[in-house]
Amino acid sequence: MATNKERTTEDGPHLNNSLSSPEAEDCPRLTVPFGGAIKGGMKPGKKIIVMGIVDPSPASFEISLCCGDSDVSPADVALELQASFPDQFVRNAFLSGEWGEEETSIPYFPFIPDQPFRLEIHCEYQRFRIFIDGHQLFDFHHRVLDLSAINVIKIFGDLQLTKLG
Repeated sequence: MATNKERTTEDGPHLNNSLSSPEAEDCPRLTVPFGGAIKGGMKPGKKIIVMGIVDPSPASFEISLCCGDSDVSPADVALELQASFPDQFVRNAFLSGEWGEEETSIPYFPFIPDQPFRLEIHCEYQRFRIFIDGHQLFDFHHRVLDLSAINVIKIFGDLQLTKLG
């Protein structure tokens, strides 16, 4: 009997009230589309972790590391990762108003509809090294040389975010 009462309390308004507490409002919401600052910009040794769940019927999603966040003049994009289902994972950069050459080769497509994933972007001196679920998938050599200028992450498309770090 106590178990049923506990379940009812957890499913009821108490849980919702705890989510709207002042402490929770100070935390960034992990809703898609997502835009957030990268404190101090990128530098060798720094890594970004994106954890999420691919939507059940996805078309695509993108994760971009940008230099600033301006709608007036488009910011440079140091790294754009675009997963297009069922099997493409494109990387590129946008510099001085122009997209560079796309990189598309991958040993396998790592994302499965309705399944969780962990994507890590490791910043090294000459490249970003991308890991999915602990396995290195590819490298992307820096096209933006001032790594500290890379200070914004943007995520949008057919996924739910569960954690950013």
